[in-house]
Amino acid sequence: MLFEDLGLAQEIARAVAEQGYSEPTPIQAQAIPAVMKGGDIMAAAQTGTGKTAGFTLPLLHRLSQGERARNNQVRALVLTPTRELAAQVFDNVQGYSKYLPLRHSVVFGGVKINPQMMRLRGGADILVATPGRLLDLYNQRAIRFDNLEALVLDEADRMLDMGFIHDIKRILKVLPAKRQNLLFSATFSPEIRGLAKGLVKDPLEIDVSPRNTTTETVRQKLHPVDKARKQKLLSHLIRENNWHQALVFSRTKHGANKLVKQLEADKIRAVAIHGNKSQNARTKALADFKSGKVQILVATDIAARGIDIDQLPQVVNFDLPNVPEDYVHRIGRTGRAGARGQAVSLVSADEIKQLRDIERLIKKPVPREEIEGFEPDHQLPESGSHKPRGGQNRSGGGQGRNGGGQRREDNPRGNGRGRSGNRGDAAPRGDAERPRRRRRPARRTESA
Repeated sequence: MLFEDLGLAQEIARAVAEQGYSEPTPIQAQAIPAVMKGGDIMAAAQTGTGKTAGFTLPLLHRLSQGERARNNQVRALVLTPTRELAAQVFDNVQGYSKYLPLRHSVVFGGVKINPQMMRLRGGADILVATPGRLLDLYNQRAIRFDNLEALVLDEADRMLDMGFIHDIKRILKVLPAKRQNLLFSATFSPEIRGLAKGLVKDPLEIDVSPRNTTTETVRQKLHPVDKARKQKLLSHLIRENNWHQALVFSRTKHGANKLVKQLEADKIRAVAIHGNKSQNARTKALADFKSGKVQILVATDIAARGIDIDQLPQVVNFDLPNVPEDYVHRIGRTGRAGARGQAVSLVSADEIKQLRDIERLIKKPVPREEIEGFEPDHQLPESGSHKPRGGQNRSGGGQGRNGGGQRREDNPRGNGRGRSGNRGDAAPRGDAERPRRRRRPARRTESA
């Protein structure tokens, strides 16, 4: 199938062709015709499979055939969990609509709200937003939804992981009942299906990939190493393999900052991106990484959500994630759109539990490869040793589960926006996004 076979408006097909795309991915081939028909959809696909175009292209097609947005009105609303993902979706909308007379806007926290209010005065055919900032704008009467035609929840699974359920419910209450609903997620977990019950009506379900599997275009391996020598091994790998661009994942914001300082001391250009950084700092860090001014981008899981870099060759897990599904999301940053990529994990003995959980989830062992000069004092179990042994092999140092004293990145804001409080490491108001904490045990463990 070719894009020209999907029946998209000529202006949209032209923009797609100019970006070098001729054949839709599986999720696009199924979602685009379905969205164009106007029904509700639940779609599941892995990171890097083209979900964004799967809903932006047909939405633009439908919106191009109707009346333009009126002042302060929104015709289609796309909700995303993070600022980076909001910016990425907005870039896609702009690129695909370059030949259409439509107005679009993006709003998120961490930047001044007044310029966003000014832009919304003229209305938006598509508005991309993070939940907290959207509610702030609505409460200040800067935005209205009387003419809303479609709602998209992008990365719905991460929305729930980050505790946005309360904000989402508040948003749904102010939207018109008659609208098209599109829910895009990496998985159809029980929590996602629970959310869908109050959102979609008789949805078409699209699931183009097995749950929690890793793409075959990504070569995976791990290097056993003692925890104290991880940074030196990373510097060695960067130099030895001449990595000109690598995305490195740290479990915590503090760890990301520390690693950047250590890499800079080794004369390796690096920058960190996480929730404590201002939006301007995050935008500059990402731009410098994409342009090649910086070799290494060190990120936490939430900050990396929405990072979309063509031909990213290398992803490194400096720390294994505590939530095994995050491993799949992390390595999905490389090997996109059929390109080859490599994912390397630096694994120490205190991460045995996380490693077993990951290998159990992806249903295969991650190949081991010791690096000469960095052989660990404490050996890892052989590949395929995934059977749990009661309470043994738990991660030390409180790394296994989220302890009571830890904060998640983009921690809940509490009940009331704008009230000051003792939040020494809180991200800017309206960021992605300080939702309220869910009552069930938090799965995320990115500490401050």
